[in-house]
Amino acid sequence: MDNRYVIIMAGGVGSRFWPLSRLDKPKQFLDIIGAGETLLQQTYRRFKGACAEQNIFVVTNADHKDLVIEQLGIDPSHVLGEPFRRNTAPCLAYGTFRILKENPDAVIAVTPADHLIIKEDVFTDVIKRCYDFAERNDGLVTLGIKPDRPETGYGYIQADKKKTVKGFENLLRVKTFTEKPDVDLAKVFLESGDFFWNSGIFIWNIKSILAAFEKHMPDTYSAFEEGKNVYGTKQEKSFIGKTYAECRSISIDYGIMEKADNVYVMCTDIGWSDLGTWSSLYEHSAVDKKGNAFVRGDVFSYDSKGNIFNISPGKIAVLQGLKDYIIVDSDDVLLIVKKEEEQNIKQYLEDVKKSTKEKFL
Repeated sequence: MDNRYVIIMAGGVGSRFWPLSRLDKPKQFLDIIGAGETLLQQTYRRFKGACAEQNIFVVTNADHKDLVIEQLGIDPSHVLGEPFRRNTAPCLAYGTFRILKENPDAVIAVTPADHLIIKEDVFTDVIKRCYDFAERNDGLVTLGIKPDRPETGYGYIQADKKKTVKGFENLLRVKTFTEKPDVDLAKVFLESGDFFWNSGIFIWNIKSILAAFEKHMPDTYSAFEEGKNVYGTKQEKSFIGKTYAECRSISIDYGIMEKADNVYVMCTDIGWSDLGTWSSLYEHSAVDKKGNAFVRGDVFSYDSKGNIFNISPGKIAVLQGLKDYIIVDSDDVLLIVKKEEEQNIKQYLEDVKKSTKEKFL
């Protein structure tokens, strides 16, 4: 039996990409970079180079199960529907116990569904090496991305360069995790050479991650372990509904990774971005001689520079005198926001919600 598995976490709402990303079709289900594939489809295809296709599971919002099946052509039994959003720890507990029912010797790679990875051949090689390590060692591995700027939007991992792992190049023990720093601290991290961006991609064997859940999140472990005999049966849905209603919302980083003492980081450069914002999409888009990025649509731009445009098909946009703006037309919503103010999009979305209920979400 092939012991290598993947859990794709596809339950996010992508609110920072509103109005293109909506509740009924969040950003992971969109071709947000104009590649001819949705972000979910890219993620699924990318992992087929390191894992048997029949060993890939997707955890998503229950309302999006059919959308996952439609986009991937995946076995419906491998699409796990979450009744509520409870962050990444419950999501991974669910996926892990479901795989345990199928293969107690599984080695699992975990990935968000909506990240961009440009160097796919390097990525495949890195994941295979991480699988090799996790198969033979009691360790929780995360991919650390070599930073090229003092980014304040990512978490950081400090690697212990004195604690290398024999036979596994660029694999180091982790010293500390740091949440999103301010720009001054991010500059210190960049200059030190010891810090890497936390990609949110993990690899471990099933015994190691279950032991970590039992030690650091015993309430979550007990809640999901209670249903060990119902996974893969008709009773699974009702059990998960009850379990999610009771379990706390917490990330795997805070719940386990920051507390465990057997954490390793594979330091790498895979051309990674979490595509968390319109500005991050801009950074990975082709631009014209004035620095304008045209993601989608027909745009006539005059005396404008440094903008990112996404215009609905069938429309044209004529714009003059704009500098460093996000301009997104999505049929029933038009968004025009300065790039430097895009952190406020979530608040704008809340204001729209209060005024119009969920009509435009």
